[in-house]
Amino acid sequence: MKERIELNSDAARLRRREFGIGTDPPIDMFSLAANSENLTLVYYPMGERISGMCIRDGSNIVIGVNSETTYGRQRFTIAHELYHIYFHDNFKSLVCSKDLERDKDSMETEADMFASYFLAPDEAVRDFIISKLKKGRKGTLELSDIVRLEQHFGLSRQAALWRLVHDGYLAYEEANTMKTGIILSALTLGFDDTLYKPSPEEKQYAAYGRYIQLAEELKGKGIISNGKYEELLLSGFRGDMVYGPEGEGRYD
Repeated sequence: MKERIELNSDAARLRRREFGIGTDPPIDMFSLAANSENLTLVYYPMGERISGMCIRDGSNIVIGVNSETTYGRQRFTIAHELYHIYFHDNFKSLVCSKDLERDKDSMETEADMFASYFLAPDEAVRDFIISKLKKGRKGTLELSDIVRLEQHFGLSRQAALWRLVHDGYLAYEEANTMKTGIILSALTLGFDDTLYKPSPEEKQYAAYGRYIQLAEELKGKGIISNGKYEELLLSGFRGDMVYGPEGEGRYD
């Protein structure tokens, strides 16, 4: 299994080389994945145990995200699946567990750690703790610090605590006291609670990325009829594109 320093390096290199992102800015994982060539992003309720899945058929890739998990965990899931796509060659499909603390094989453990470093690079976390939280040594983080860190990097509470314990910033016993009252801990500090909630019901089924682009291309070239085009969109849970979205949007 790779060492953490190597996984952090892999994450930084992929951010820079593939997506043109430096080591510091937080990432919009959803637009990043939706804009990636040959990648389709599918949101679908998958129950309590699964965070997501990845399917590869030649150059075509599908990342499935459990829309019943929180927004923060969905971000982590996409980053996790990117590791499989870019660093694991010999697979056609993978289903990934939701629980970061359970025993996993080396490939899944690597993907979890990579996802953490991809969302929150080691040097960026260290700088945030020193410069923003004003904490000069490990082992002094409080609940308010955890909330600010996970809000800045877009991490779920589970992902934030798991990472900080692994890197020695937080003791396991301290982390256990921070696993409840998650939404309230953010609200009392003035933060929005979106990070800690699953997708709203109307957005729990949806496909984005290459699948939609391909349907548009086929229709534009006259290869498929308008009826077939709408059928493909409905199969991808995109009734909003067939029947029209709610509201026109504002030019502001």
